[in-house]
Amino acid sequence: MNDLAQIIVLTLIAGLAIPMGASIAAVERIRPRWLEIEVRHSVIAFGGGALLAAVALVLVPEGVSNLSSLLVFVCFFGGGLIFMMLDIRLAASDTPLSQLTAMLSDFVPEALALGATFAFSRDAGVLLAGIIALQNVPEGFNAFREIKDSTHYSRLQIIGAFTLMALLGPIAGATGYFILSGYPQVISCIMLFAAGGILYIIFQDIAPQSKLKNHWAPPLGAVAGFLLGVLGQEWAGV
Repeated sequence: MNDLAQIIVLTLIAGLAIPMGASIAAVERIRPRWLEIEVRHSVIAFGGGALLAAVALVLVPEGVSNLSSLLVFVCFFGGGLIFMMLDIRLAASDTPLSQLTAMLSDFVPEALALGATFAFSRDAGVLLAGIIALQNVPEGFNAFREIKDSTHYSRLQIIGAFTLMALLGPIAGATGYFILSGYPQVISCIMLFAAGGILYIIFQDIAPQSKLKNHWAPPLGAVAGFLLGVLGQEWAGV
């Protein structure tokens, strides 16, 4: 199997983890009610931890490696600023899509990086695909619950839309491989922009949702999610 075929397969598998997480979330609610609430908040926290790991261990380290301090500042702060403006716009239209926005902001830049990485190291690309897939499951779970609770869309419609979103992986991966692998500065800018935006979303929307009064298990979800990223970095040998 040539490089392009491997990139398409790996990024598609990583992307399909999104509807997989959504399918798990679509299962009938857990009983008793208190347990369902605690599980949901724990998964939200886990997704937040995984996103934080993506920022701290993948997006920022890769992003700063090819840019000047000025560009690092502009891209990272610009990402946070643009995502704040998007959040304000979504709030004004009463459309809470913070989980979906964070998920795609994580998935697409990492898929771009995967494609570019494949031009130099297949092993690192394969491991990065595994990390992306593991992150996408809880993120797909959280995004499904958020959309289902705030819109009129059915379960099948949401899962179907998430399945189509999985195609963004091969598109981004092929773009990174053929176009951006020769422009590491562009990939770094994209990754830092996404990192700034994700960090804003984590502390503005995701972290507050994970807090549950008189329950202490959900914060462990954030710890577990970040640990996933740490272990993923260790497995990648970075």
